[in-house]
Amino acid sequence: MLTAGSTTGAAAAKSAGGALPRKKTAGGTAYHEAGSGDPLVLIHGVGMRLEAWAPQITSLSGEHRVIAVDMPGHGESAKLPVGSRLEEFVAWFGHFLDEMEIETANVAGHSMGALVSGGAAATFGARIKRVAYLNGVYRRDPEAKAAVLARAAAIPVTGVDKEGPLARWFGDDRDSAVARELTREWLSVVDPQGYAVAYAAFAGGDETYADGWKDVAGPALFLTGSDDPNSTPLMAEQMAALAPKGWVRIVEGHRHMVNLTAPDIVNSLLAEWLSFGEDER
Repeated sequence: MLTAGSTTGAAAAKSAGGALPRKKTAGGTAYHEAGSGDPLVLIHGVGMRLEAWAPQITSLSGEHRVIAVDMPGHGESAKLPVGSRLEEFVAWFGHFLDEMEIETANVAGHSMGALVSGGAAATFGARIKRVAYLNGVYRRDPEAKAAVLARAAAIPVTGVDKEGPLARWFGDDRDSAVARELTREWLSVVDPQGYAVAYAAFAGGDETYADGWKDVAGPALFLTGSDDPNSTPLMAEQMAALAPKGWVRIVEGHRHMVNLTAPDIVNSLLAEWLSFGEDER
């Protein structure tokens, strides 16, 4: 199903520019919390920080306890060891839920955060009530796989690449300009080692939990931009076809950072996902 329309996102993107107050668990995970109600945990992608979810925090905290986390080695969160795979990031997330004493949660992840949220949904059972998989990959083709592995291998030598992601993640339209510059800032300040560890896990993780969607019983939203060259609409459709309660939403005319470039649309789709099945209670 295609979601038509667009939004400038400029005001919402600007709201993501200011640092949000954080708390930190005993295990070293930094997080920002707003609102009350059923927990919704947000996990960002490689090179980003929890402020990337600012438009969603503002919109969804009116009816939910929204908890945005800094992924390991990002923002103010402690790093995972060099060589950590996607499985270790999923284990980190489970430990975070334990530390926060969250028995069940709705989880939305973007990009690398989507891989973590998908892994949690595949392995944590009923603890994950719903999963939203934003701009997430699934079984890359050989060419895409080779390209992302090459980028991962280059990071320890060349450092954090800012221009490559910006070229892949954004178009040249004026509406994406604010979000593009914010993303450039976040990539400029990310810890190089934390970035390298997460990117390597991201590069090798597209098949780790790919067979698990058939066992994810809760509502599963697969959302991406129509013009995202790496987290493609086809990938979203393939995963949704496997999940018992999976469905696809495509945001027309947008690329990878769709939650910042089309926040009104994404917020509406996440609200739809969060309400799915509530009338069955």
